[in-house]
Amino acid sequence: MSTFKAPKGTYDLLPPDSADYLAVREALCAPLRRAGYGYAETPGFESVGLFARGVGESTDIVTKEMYTLTTKGGDELALRPEGTASVLRAALEANLHKAGNLPVKLWYSGSYYRYERPQKGRYRHFSQIGAEALGAEDPTLDAELIILAHDAYRSLGLRDFRILLNSLGDAQCRPAYRAALQDFLRGLDLDEATRARIEINPLRVLDDKRESVQRQLAGAPMMRDHLCEACKAFHEEVRTLLTAAGVAYEDDPRLVRGLDYYTRTTFEFVHDGLGSQSAVGGGGRYDGLSELIGGPALPSVGWALGVDRTVLALRAEGVELELPAATEVFAVPLGEAARRALFGAVTALRREGVAADLAYGGKSMKNAMKSANRSGARYALLLGERDLAEGVAQLKDLDSGEQTAVPLAEIVPHVSAKVR
Repeated sequence: MSTFKAPKGTYDLLPPDSADYLAVREALCAPLRRAGYGYAETPGFESVGLFARGVGESTDIVTKEMYTLTTKGGDELALRPEGTASVLRAALEANLHKAGNLPVKLWYSGSYYRYERPQKGRYRHFSQIGAEALGAEDPTLDAELIILAHDAYRSLGLRDFRILLNSLGDAQCRPAYRAALQDFLRGLDLDEATRARIEINPLRVLDDKRESVQRQLAGAPMMRDHLCEACKAFHEEVRTLLTAAGVAYEDDPRLVRGLDYYTRTTFEFVHDGLGSQSAVGGGGRYDGLSELIGGPALPSVGWALGVDRTVLALRAEGVELELPAATEVFAVPLGEAARRALFGAVTALRREGVAADLAYGGKSMKNAMKSANRSGARYALLLGERDLAEGVAQLKDLDSGEQTAVPLAEIVPHVSAKVR
C-alpha cells in the first residue's frame, strides 16, 4: 500500500468503474459531433482575472472555491473552476470569431477544480463535458443545445431527469428587476454576508440553498414579470422549439444558477435520485461575457454536463450501460514456442480491430483459464506443444464450452469472423 492517498475531495478512476465514465463521456459528446461542434482543449489553469471578471467576483466560486497560486514570475493563476470562460478566451485569442462563419461551435472535456465541502456528488475535482455556441443571438441555438443534452442523456438510458427553464432578461430589462428585487431583499432578515450580496448581485440571493433564506423568498418579485418584449419573444421561441422537438421542461422562475454571466435563457438538468446535489448539468446564454473579458460583442450560449453526476444518476436508476468488451479473445500459451506463436496471433488480431489479450508470466493452464474468465472474453485461444506439432490452435467458446481446432495460418481471419 502507498504512503500517499488521493487528496481529500478527489477520486481515482480505475477499472471496472472507469469503463462507465468513458462510456458516459462518449455518449455526452457524440450528439455534439453530429451537430457540427469541434473539439477544444484549454490549459488546466488560467489567469485569476479571467474567472474574476467572467464568472463574477461576488460568486462563491471566485470568493471561496478557486484554487489559486502565484508563479515564480509573480503571475496569479487559478485552476479552472469551470469551462466557459476558458473556451471563450481561447476562441477569442485564436480569432475564430473573425473567420466569417458564426456561430463558432465548440465542445470540450476535462477536469475542473473547486474547493468545496466534499460530499456525495460534489467533489473538489470533477469531470465535465461542455459545449459552447459563440457569436449568434439566435433562440434556435439555445434550443439546440438543450435538445442535444436531452438526447445524450436519453441515449444512455437515463429517464428520471427534469429540465428546468427560465429567462434572466438582458441589459435592457434586468436593471429594473434588479432594483425591485433589492428593495424586497433589504426588508428580509438576512446575515451580513447575504446583505452584502444584495448590493453586488441580488439574483445570487435567489440561488441561496439555505432553508431559512428560501422561506423568506416566497414573495420575491420574479424576472418573468419584468421581461422586455424582446426577451419575452426570445424565451417563447425557445419554449416553442423545445415543445416541437418533444422535449419536456418545467418553467422555474427562480432558476438563476451560480454564475454571474448568464443572460436570457438559463436551464438546468436535475435528477431527483441524487438528493441535495440534484443538478447533473446546466447552462444558459451569456451575451455579455466576451466584453467582460476584453473581447468584442459576441452573444453566446452553452452548457456543461457533469460526468460524475451522470454516472451517479444512472446508478440511482439502476441503468447498466452496454459496454464494449475489454477483451474478446484471450490467448493461453503452454510453452515458449506457443507463447511466441500466440503473441504474433494476438498482435495480428488487435490490428484487425479485435480486442485480444494474452496470459503472461508462464501461467499454468488452470491459472490462465481463470484469467480468461475474469477478463470477460467470449473465446479462449489455446496452444500447446501437441497443437503446434499438428499446426492448429484450439478456439474455445467460453459460454458454451465448445472447442474447435483452427489451422495456425487461419487464426486471424477465422477468429475475426467469429467475433464479428
